[in-house]
Amino acid sequence: MATTDRQATTLALAHALSAAERGLAVIPLSRTKLPALRSPHRDDPDPARCHGECGRFGHGVYDASTDPTRIRELFAAAPWATGYGIACGLPPHHLIGIDLDTKSGTDSSAALRELALRHLFTIPPTVVVLTPSGGRHLWLTGPADIVVPNSASRLAPGIDIRGAGGYLVGPGSRTGHGVYSTAPGTSHIAPARCPRALLRLLLPPPRTHHSAPPSAGGHGQGLVQFVLGAHEGQRNTRLFWAACRAYEDGIGPALVDPLVEAALNTGLTEREARATIASAARMTGHRP
Repeated sequence: MATTDRQATTLALAHALSAAERGLAVIPLSRTKLPALRSPHRDDPDPARCHGECGRFGHGVYDASTDPTRIRELFAAAPWATGYGIACGLPPHHLIGIDLDTKSGTDSSAALRELALRHLFTIPPTVVVLTPSGGRHLWLTGPADIVVPNSASRLAPGIDIRGAGGYLVGPGSRTGHGVYSTAPGTSHIAPARCPRALLRLLLPPPRTHHSAPPSAGGHGQGLVQFVLGAHEGQRNTRLFWAACRAYEDGIGPALVDPLVEAALNTGLTEREARATIASAARMTGHRP
Protein backbone atom coordinates (compact mmCIF):
# COMPACT_ATOMS: atom_id res chain seq x y z
CA MET A 1 0.00 0.00 0.00
CA ALA A 2 1.34 3.43 -0.91
CA THR A 3 2.27 5.85 1.82
CA THR A 4 -0.54 8.18 0.77
CA ASP A 5 -3.05 5.33 1.12
CA ARG A 6 -1.76 4.49 4.60
CA GLN A 7 -2.05 8.15 5.55
CA ALA A 8 -5.60 8.26 4.16
CA THR A 9 -6.53 5.18 6.22
CA THR A 10 -5.02 6.69 9.37
CA LEU A 11 -6.88 9.96 8.80
CA ALA A 12 -10.14 8.15 8.05
CA LEU A 13 -9.87 6.19 11.29
CA ALA A 14 -9.16 9.39 13.23
CA HIS A 15 -12.19 11.11 11.71
CA ALA A 16 -14.34 8.04 12.33
CA LEU A 17 -13.35 7.91 16.00
CA SER A 18 -14.11 11.62 16.31
CA ALA A 19 -17.56 11.10 14.80
CA ALA A 20 -18.19 8.20 17.19
CA GLU A 21 -17.46 10.50 20.12
CA ARG A 22 -20.43 12.58 18.93
CA GLY A 23 -22.69 9.53 19.02
CA LEU A 24 -22.48 8.72 15.29
CA ALA A 25 -22.09 5.02 14.40
CA VAL A 26 -19.49 4.46 11.66
CA ILE A 27 -18.11 1.85 9.25
CA PRO A 28 -14.96 1.91 7.05
CA LEU A 29 -15.45 2.75 3.36
CA SER A 30 -13.31 2.11 0.31
CA ARG A 31 -12.40 4.72 -2.32
CA THR A 32 -15.57 3.78 -4.17
CA LYS A 33 -17.69 4.95 -1.19
CA LEU A 34 -18.86 1.36 -0.65
CA PRO A 35 -18.35 -0.54 2.62
CA ALA A 36 -14.71 -1.63 2.71
CA LEU A 37 -15.44 -5.10 4.08
CA ARG A 38 -17.09 -7.67 1.81
CA SER A 39 -19.84 -9.93 3.03
CA PRO A 40 -18.61 -13.13 4.69
CA HIS A 41 -21.60 -14.86 3.07
CA ARG A 42 -20.80 -13.87 -0.52
CA ASP A 43 -19.67 -17.40 -1.49
CA ASP A 44 -22.37 -19.27 0.40
CA PRO A 45 -24.54 -21.33 -1.97
CA ASP A 46 -27.64 -20.25 -0.07
CA PRO A 47 -26.66 -17.09 1.81
CA ALA A 48 -28.65 -16.52 4.97
CA ARG A 49 -30.18 -13.14 5.65
CA CYS A 50 -27.60 -12.18 8.23
CA HIS A 51 -27.13 -8.71 9.69
CA GLY A 52 -24.10 -9.53 11.80
CA GLU A 53 -25.61 -12.26 13.95
CA CYS A 54 -22.80 -14.56 12.74
CA GLY A 55 -20.29 -12.41 14.63
CA ARG A 56 -18.14 -11.61 11.58
CA PHE A 57 -17.54 -8.27 9.87
CA GLY A 58 -18.83 -7.48 6.40
CA HIS A 59 -22.51 -6.66 6.88
CA GLY A 60 -22.35 -3.09 5.67
CA VAL A 61 -24.24 -0.56 7.74
CA TYR A 62 -25.12 -3.28 10.25
CA ASP A 63 -21.44 -3.24 11.31
CA ALA A 64 -21.71 0.42 12.30
CA SER A 65 -20.63 1.20 15.83
CA THR A 66 -19.72 4.01 18.22
CA ASP A 67 -17.42 1.72 20.25
CA PRO A 68 -13.79 2.83 19.69
CA THR A 69 -12.45 -0.70 20.13
CA ARG A 70 -14.83 -2.15 17.54
CA ILE A 71 -14.14 0.73 15.13
CA ARG A 72 -10.39 0.07 15.35
CA GLU A 73 -11.04 -3.62 14.72
CA LEU A 74 -13.15 -2.76 11.66
CA PHE A 75 -10.40 -0.58 10.21
CA ALA A 76 -7.74 -3.14 11.07
CA ALA A 77 -9.73 -5.67 9.03
CA ALA A 78 -9.89 -3.18 6.14
CA PRO A 79 -6.44 -1.52 5.90
CA TRP A 80 -7.36 -0.29 2.40
CA ALA A 81 -10.18 1.87 3.74
CA THR A 82 -9.77 5.56 2.97
CA GLY A 83 -13.05 6.83 4.33
CA TYR A 84 -15.90 6.09 6.69
CA GLY A 85 -19.66 5.99 6.52
CA ILE A 86 -22.05 7.34 9.13
CA ALA A 87 -25.14 5.18 9.66
CA CYS A 88 -28.44 7.06 9.47
CA GLY A 89 -31.55 6.48 11.54
CA LEU A 90 -29.77 5.23 14.67
CA PRO A 91 -30.03 6.71 18.18
CA PRO A 92 -29.24 9.14 19.65
CA HIS A 93 -29.41 11.43 16.60
CA HIS A 94 -31.65 9.41 14.21
CA LEU A 95 -29.72 11.09 11.43
CA ILE A 96 -31.42 11.99 8.14
CA GLY A 97 -29.20 12.95 5.21
CA ILE A 98 -30.41 15.29 2.46
CA ASP A 99 -28.09 14.62 -0.49
CA LEU A 100 -28.13 17.52 -2.96
CA ASP A 101 -26.54 16.03 -6.06
CA THR A 102 -25.03 17.88 -9.02
CA LYS A 103 -24.40 14.98 -11.40
CA SER A 104 -27.99 14.82 -12.68
CA GLY A 105 -27.71 18.19 -14.40
CA THR A 106 -30.47 19.66 -12.24
CA ASP A 107 -30.21 22.41 -9.65
CA SER A 108 -31.05 20.37 -6.56
CA SER A 109 -30.47 23.31 -4.22
CA ALA A 110 -33.04 25.36 -6.14
CA ALA A 111 -35.42 22.39 -6.04
CA LEU A 112 -35.09 22.21 -2.26
CA ARG A 113 -35.73 25.97 -1.95
CA GLU A 114 -38.85 25.59 -4.09
CA LEU A 115 -40.09 22.76 -1.89
CA ALA A 116 -39.44 24.88 1.19
CA LEU A 117 -41.46 27.77 -0.22
CA ARG A 118 -44.30 25.51 -1.35
CA HIS A 119 -44.56 23.61 1.93
CA LEU A 120 -43.68 26.48 4.28
CA PHE A 121 -40.51 25.24 5.99
CA THR A 122 -36.95 26.45 6.33
CA ILE A 123 -33.78 24.43 6.73
CA PRO A 124 -32.24 25.52 10.06
CA PRO A 125 -28.47 25.97 10.47
CA THR A 126 -27.00 22.48 10.51
CA VAL A 127 -24.00 20.38 9.56
CA VAL A 128 -23.25 20.61 5.83
CA VAL A 129 -20.75 18.31 4.13
CA LEU A 130 -19.30 19.29 0.74
CA THR A 131 -18.78 16.46 -1.75
CA PRO A 132 -15.94 16.27 -4.31
CA SER A 133 -18.44 16.60 -7.17
CA GLY A 134 -19.77 19.91 -5.85
CA GLY A 135 -22.81 18.52 -4.08
CA ARG A 136 -23.85 18.96 -0.45
CA HIS A 137 -25.08 16.70 2.31
CA LEU A 138 -27.36 18.34 4.88
CA TRP A 139 -27.52 16.56 8.23
CA LEU A 140 -30.84 16.64 10.09
CA THR A 141 -32.24 14.65 13.01
CA GLY A 142 -35.59 12.90 13.15
CA PRO A 143 -37.92 11.76 15.93
CA ALA A 144 -37.05 8.48 17.62
CA ASP A 145 -40.43 6.93 16.79
CA ILE A 146 -40.54 7.75 13.05
CA VAL A 147 -38.56 5.78 10.48
CA VAL A 148 -37.47 7.71 7.40
CA PRO A 149 -36.71 5.43 4.42
CA ASN A 150 -34.00 5.92 1.80
CA SER A 151 -35.08 7.34 -1.53
CA ALA A 152 -33.51 8.60 -4.76
CA SER A 153 -34.96 11.65 -6.54
CA ARG A 154 -38.44 10.97 -5.10
CA LEU A 155 -38.54 14.29 -3.27
CA ALA A 156 -37.25 16.15 -6.35
CA PRO A 157 -34.74 15.46 -9.14
CA GLY A 158 -31.21 15.40 -7.75
CA ILE A 159 -32.31 15.10 -4.11
CA ASP A 160 -31.59 11.75 -2.48
CA ILE A 161 -32.53 10.87 1.09
CA ARG A 162 -30.41 8.77 3.42
CA GLY A 163 -32.52 7.30 6.19
CA ALA A 164 -32.79 4.05 8.12
CA GLY A 165 -30.47 1.42 6.65
CA GLY A 166 -28.48 4.03 4.72
CA TYR A 167 -25.27 5.91 5.40
CA LEU A 168 -23.54 9.17 4.60
CA VAL A 169 -19.88 9.51 3.62
CA GLY A 170 -18.23 11.20 6.57
CA PRO A 171 -16.22 14.43 6.26
CA GLY A 172 -12.51 13.73 5.94
CA SER A 173 -13.12 10.66 3.77
CA ARG A 174 -11.03 10.34 0.61
CA THR A 175 -12.61 8.77 -2.46
CA GLY A 176 -11.50 8.28 -6.04
CA HIS A 177 -12.89 11.74 -6.86
CA GLY A 178 -11.54 13.72 -3.91
CA VAL A 179 -12.12 14.50 -0.25
CA TYR A 180 -15.38 15.14 1.59
CA SER A 181 -15.17 18.19 3.85
CA THR A 182 -17.38 20.08 6.27
CA ALA A 183 -18.63 23.45 5.06
CA PRO A 184 -17.06 26.39 6.92
CA GLY A 185 -18.86 27.22 10.14
CA THR A 186 -20.80 23.96 10.39
CA SER A 187 -18.27 21.44 11.70
CA HIS A 188 -18.90 22.03 15.40
CA ILE A 189 -22.66 22.50 15.46
CA ALA A 190 -25.11 19.71 16.17
CA PRO A 191 -27.39 18.41 13.40
CA ALA A 192 -30.62 20.40 13.44
CA ARG A 193 -34.08 18.93 13.90
CA CYS A 194 -35.83 18.14 10.62
CA PRO A 195 -38.73 20.56 10.03
CA ARG A 196 -42.05 18.81 10.49
CA ALA A 197 -43.33 19.78 7.04
CA LEU A 198 -40.19 18.36 5.41
CA LEU A 199 -40.43 15.21 7.52
CA ARG A 200 -43.90 14.53 6.09
CA LEU A 201 -42.46 14.76 2.58
CA LEU A 202 -39.72 12.25 3.42
CA LEU A 203 -42.14 9.53 4.46
CA PRO A 204 -43.61 7.03 1.94
CA PRO A 205 -46.19 8.72 -0.29
CA PRO A 206 -49.79 8.24 0.83
CA ARG A 207 -52.07 6.04 -1.20
CA THR A 208 -55.30 7.36 -2.65
CA HIS A 209 -57.96 7.28 0.04
CA HIS A 210 -60.78 4.82 -0.41
CA SER A 211 -63.61 4.55 2.06
CA ALA A 212 -63.67 1.15 3.72
CA PRO A 213 -65.74 -0.54 6.38
CA PRO A 214 -64.30 -0.46 9.90
CA SER A 215 -62.82 -3.95 9.65
CA ALA A 216 -59.50 -5.32 8.54
CA GLY A 217 -60.75 -7.16 5.45
CA GLY A 218 -58.50 -8.43 2.68
CA HIS A 219 -56.48 -5.23 2.44
CA GLY A 220 -55.90 -5.26 6.16
CA GLN A 221 -54.64 -8.83 5.98
CA GLY A 222 -52.26 -7.76 3.24
CA LEU A 223 -50.84 -5.04 5.48
CA VAL A 224 -50.44 -7.53 8.32
CA GLN A 225 -48.59 -9.93 6.00
CA PHE A 226 -46.38 -7.04 4.86
CA VAL A 227 -45.32 -6.48 8.49
CA LEU A 228 -44.84 -10.20 9.09
CA GLY A 229 -42.39 -10.30 6.17
CA ALA A 230 -40.03 -7.78 7.79
CA HIS A 231 -36.57 -8.72 8.97
CA GLU A 232 -34.28 -6.86 11.35
CA GLY A 233 -33.59 -3.40 10.00
CA GLN A 234 -37.01 -3.20 8.30
CA ARG A 235 -39.38 -3.92 11.17
CA ASN A 236 -40.18 -0.37 12.24
CA THR A 237 -40.18 0.92 8.66
CA ARG A 238 -42.67 -1.71 7.49
CA LEU A 239 -44.88 -1.34 10.54
CA PHE A 240 -44.98 2.46 10.21
CA TRP A 241 -45.78 2.25 6.49
CA ALA A 242 -48.51 -0.34 7.02
CA ALA A 243 -50.07 1.65 9.85
CA CYS A 244 -50.08 4.83 7.72
CA ARG A 245 -51.85 2.97 4.91
CA ALA A 246 -54.36 1.52 7.37
CA TYR A 247 -55.27 4.94 8.81
CA GLU A 248 -55.45 6.52 5.35
CA ASP A 249 -57.84 3.76 4.24
CA GLY A 250 -60.08 4.13 7.29
CA ILE A 251 -59.19 0.80 8.91
CA GLY A 252 -56.50 2.03 11.30
CA PRO A 253 -58.34 1.48 14.61
CA ALA A 254 -59.50 -1.99 13.56
CA LEU A 255 -56.01 -2.99 12.51
CA VAL A 256 -54.04 -1.80 15.56
CA ASP A 257 -54.12 -5.12 17.43
CA PRO A 258 -53.40 -7.30 14.34
CA LEU A 259 -50.46 -5.04 13.44
CA VAL A 260 -49.13 -5.16 16.99
CA GLU A 261 -49.35 -8.95 16.97
CA ALA A 262 -47.54 -9.10 13.63
CA ALA A 263 -44.82 -6.75 14.93
CA LEU A 264 -44.35 -8.93 18.02
CA ASN A 265 -43.75 -11.90 15.71
CA THR A 266 -40.94 -9.99 13.97
CA GLY A 267 -39.17 -9.26 17.26
CA LEU A 268 -40.42 -5.80 18.22
CA THR A 269 -41.71 -5.23 21.73
CA GLU A 270 -45.34 -4.29 22.27
CA ARG A 271 -44.25 -0.86 23.51
CA GLU A 272 -42.20 -0.25 20.35
CA ALA A 273 -45.00 -1.46 18.11
CA ARG A 274 -47.72 0.66 19.71
CA ALA A 275 -45.47 3.73 19.70
CA THR A 276 -44.78 3.31 15.98
CA ILE A 277 -48.49 2.85 15.20
CA ALA A 278 -49.36 5.90 17.30
CA SER A 279 -46.80 7.92 15.30
CA ALA A 280 -48.44 6.76 12.08
CA ALA A 281 -51.84 7.85 13.40
CA ARG A 282 -50.53 11.31 14.26
CA MET A 283 -48.72 11.66 10.94
CA THR A 284 -51.92 10.88 9.01
CA GLY A 285 -54.00 13.29 11.08
CA HIS A 286 -55.73 10.76 13.34
CA ARG A 287 -55.84 10.41 17.09
CA PRO A 288 -54.01 7.25 18.25
